[in-house]
Amino acid sequence: MGVDIGAIFKQEKIGYSDLKDRVIVIDAYNVLHQFLASIRQRDGTPLKNSKGEITSHLSGLFHRTANMIESRIRPVYAFDGKPHPLKAKTLEKRKIRKEEAEREYIKALEGGDLVKARSKAQQTGRLTDEMIQQSKDLLDALGIPFIQSPQEGEAQASYMVKKGDAYAVGSQDYDCLLIGSPVLIRNLTSSERRKLPGKDAYSKVFPKQIRLKNNLKILGIKHKQLVDMAILIGTDFNDGIHGIGPKKSLNLIKKNGNVENVLATIGAKDAPSFDEINEIRKIFLKPKVTDDYNLSWPGVDKENVFKILCDRHHFKKERVEPVLSKFENIQQMMKQKTLF
Repeated sequence: MGVDIGAIFKQEKIGYSDLKDRVIVIDAYNVLHQFLASIRQRDGTPLKNSKGEITSHLSGLFHRTANMIESRIRPVYAFDGKPHPLKAKTLEKRKIRKEEAEREYIKALEGGDLVKARSKAQQTGRLTDEMIQQSKDLLDALGIPFIQSPQEGEAQASYMVKKGDAYAVGSQDYDCLLIGSPVLIRNLTSSERRKLPGKDAYSKVFPKQIRLKNNLKILGIKHKQLVDMAILIGTDFNDGIHGIGPKKSLNLIKKNGNVENVLATIGAKDAPSFDEINEIRKIFLKPKVTDDYNLSWPGVDKENVFKILCDRHHFKKERVEPVLSKFENIQQMMKQKTLF
């Protein structure tokens, strides 16, 4: 879910053409959850094959990656590792919310309210170990590199951008900015249109770019203070202080300097301990990452792609072939020098 700090950032609308020949490291879990939520039928049922197995994640990964390659973007996927112990509470809350959404989905379906049913169904998606392995197998067949992160995928992605091996992180969450990624690209793997809440209408979706350095300058804070703001609001690793949102948090940090001074001023009873504060800072400022990766795009193994999608998961070959043709751009991309 990440920290809800998007409202305070300046976001630049861009197009795929602005990312031509750029390396973008994508938070794999983030986009796979996105595919599980959005690629569904009218009544909320996820995309399934003839065996009744969910294939929303594979369909999204295949089609959206193809669109990026066609536009000569070089995608890399970073997968989550073992979650930090402080994330356990958040994961349990998500599990409870999914169970509640499942009950409301069934109730809405039985009542014939398909709009509500689909809305609730989107909140029920579970990314299994099997789905993750299926996604890695497909990426391998497509010739798209992926990295297994020691902990958070967005931390690994941010590290690679800071290191200069990539231009930006691709994710819907803002946490990579807390980790220090110089650039975040949102809506990179989204559909070109998005349904408006409660309406039978759609809005056009564009990729949006957020530059960390520029935004920190506009906000008048340092990177460490942005992390302290997030601790006040609440992260995946702590609940935050009741009644404090992004704007109030910004004002408090600018006035008091850091989260300890803020807590001493407002006297919050639900505040994390100083040890917890320092541990959360460490998660964002000194995350666990790896240098064990190789960025290369060797090209598509068509036979293996057909085996995975058509033979194993029953995709129709006549629908796979035209999408697969978009990956021909990989060979041309590899002849060009990466632009940063």
